[in-house]
Amino acid sequence: MIIKVRLIPGSDRNEVISRIGSVLRVKIQTKKVDDDPANTMMKTFLADFFAVNESGIVLVKGAKGKEKTVEVREKSEEELRQIMDSIP
Repeated sequence: MIIKVRLIPGSDRNEVISRIGSVLRVKIQTKKVDDDPANTMMKTFLADFFAVNESGIVLVKGAKGKEKTVEVREKSEEELRQIMDSIP
């Protein structure tokens, strides 16, 4: 499943704060969101959030920006939709 993620820097913890359509808004514990450490932190957080291995999160687009496109593998579309629908 392809998911768009908007990273919001400067949080004291990593968390999903909301979902607007198919875009996840994620606060992340870093001041920059356009570098490799931020991308790694996001992948680790999303792997935990979706309960998949970190290799199951693939950054497709947006490595150098706040808005990223990721592919979540290792779970069915239905399982991922249930997780997405549980986000307020």
